[in-house]
Amino acid sequence: MTSRARVRAPELVGKGGWLNTGGKDLSLADFRGKIVIADFWTFCCINCLHVLDELRELEERHRDTVVIVGVHSPKFVHEADHRAVVDAVARYEVHHPVLDDPELVTWKQYAVRAWPTLVVIDPEGYVVAQHAGEGHAHAIAKLVEELEAEHAAKGTLRRGDGPYVAPEPQAGDLRFPGKAVRLPDGHYLVADSGHHALVELDADGETVLRRIGDGVRGLVDGAEPRFSEPQGLALVPEELDLGYDVVVADTVNHALRGVRLADGSVTTLAGTGRQWWQGSPTSGPARGVDLSSPWDVAFFDGRVWVAMAGVHQLWSFDPVAGTVGVAAGTTNEGLVDGPAGEAWFAQPSGLAVSADGERLWVADSETSALRWVSRGSHEVRTAVGTGLFDFGHRDGAAEQALLQHPLGVTVLPDGSVAVSDTYNHALRRYDPASGEVSTLATDLREPSGAVVVDGDIVVVESARHRLTRLRLPEEAVRVEAVAHRTQRAATEVAPGALRLDVVFSAPTGQKLDERYGPSTRLLVSATPPELLVSGAGADSALSRELVLSGEVAEGVLHVSAMAASCDDDPAVEYPACHVHQQDWGVPVRLVAGGASRLPLVLAGME
Repeated sequence: MTSRARVRAPELVGKGGWLNTGGKDLSLADFRGKIVIADFWTFCCINCLHVLDELRELEERHRDTVVIVGVHSPKFVHEADHRAVVDAVARYEVHHPVLDDPELVTWKQYAVRAWPTLVVIDPEGYVVAQHAGEGHAHAIAKLVEELEAEHAAKGTLRRGDGPYVAPEPQAGDLRFPGKAVRLPDGHYLVADSGHHALVELDADGETVLRRIGDGVRGLVDGAEPRFSEPQGLALVPEELDLGYDVVVADTVNHALRGVRLADGSVTTLAGTGRQWWQGSPTSGPARGVDLSSPWDVAFFDGRVWVAMAGVHQLWSFDPVAGTVGVAAGTTNEGLVDGPAGEAWFAQPSGLAVSADGERLWVADSETSALRWVSRGSHEVRTAVGTGLFDFGHRDGAAEQALLQHPLGVTVLPDGSVAVSDTYNHALRRYDPASGEVSTLATDLREPSGAVVVDGDIVVVESARHRLTRLRLPEEAVRVEAVAHRTQRAATEVAPGALRLDVVFSAPTGQKLDERYGPSTRLLVSATPPELLVSGAGADSALSRELVLSGEVAEGVLHVSAMAASCDDDPAVEYPACHVHQQDWGVPVRLVAGGASRLPLVLAGME
């Protein structure tokens, strides 16, 4: 950043108070002399979880000069629950202070428009940069080095420990378990996500028989394996002899792993350990293709299908050929049905196959939707759900029923589908025959998956760190209907011409890489599509003239931007390059006299 505007950082305010500070309330004055990185995140957001992982190295390397402050800014109603934020901070091993801002007060003061957004504040309390989306850790590291040198010379840099105070550790056999499968011998195999391991439990669902993985985060194969926040599990069909018995979605390792139950040995089946970025291969030899936060797996239509939450797609892995590739979805985030190559998903997180093998059911978490893929044609359809910003707990006809960020699906003996309705703390049921949605159970804490056992259902209560066995009721529970919309304020824009500007400044020492063509990409669409009269589609320019219809009162502009920057040193034959990308879903309301320009900061300052 060669020039930095002198903009005073607004105060950090949140009704939920502070976490990871030993009970102390903090203000910006407490950070004077430190470089502050304010990370605006919400725990439903897979991109936010990616950024948490991106920042870990920077956080450790500059621990005596940098303080990362997580500003938790909820999308879903459940995320405004303080207890849920406490759980999320523990679940994702957040090792810095977190401000719980359930009413988005600080979000609004900083004019944030997207999750995740990173704001850099210098030791004197001025905002010097803003970055939206993923891929900015390298740029921020460069900026931190500049700020350290500048403020050390001025005498305004204060070195030493930050205000982080680690919470008391909680003991237990399971820690934020993800999903479970029932083994042929009646035991359960559970993805013990918070312990970075798998756990085999006895038929009682409680007694630990063995652990696979030593509890340390890592990507290690063999007899002493390591995982990183594993989630989904799928049993290999008996007719396949693959040398392993279970496929694991090893989420934060961006990999699929195979487990041989006889001795607990583990093999990496797909993925490189690196996260997939735009421009990376989308098919090929499984061990040579990057993946992005695989959340669940299921054998369907002759392959292992993967809920690739990190890129809003479904992928498939051919265990015989050893290949992997995109099966459905475009990487655009939203709810669009149709042929597999044209459909949109939003963080698909749960998979289950119908008894007849004709449908793959999908829990599409960010659209609070239940969807399915047809065998053979791979057409995508929606059973329940309307889009990114509508959610709640409402039973009845599927077209008006509401879920809230579901993470799991389970096929029941009668052919209906149980939905682990995670943020409603409920187990819901969708009946394809009647098209009705009902509630099977409530008072569950963040259920993330379930297994049918002898007519009962065993639910993974992730935030209670246990499996809970329930009788499937003959009659559904009656729940008072509640409907919600995200509390993000809509941006008021004028009908007609709207100038869209994505702001991007390459980090110090880098430039846009145009050796092989354009290094930027901008994709624009809208919900409903009629909102955009013109300006939809993809192009390389980061600015575009849109025309909005005066016949549509409100909607959402979907904006996806990518920029690639490389080291600007002609002496370096193979310069290091970095991809910066972000997807915005901007709620807009069309009003006379509204704004005629919409700036979105990818990196830099507006």
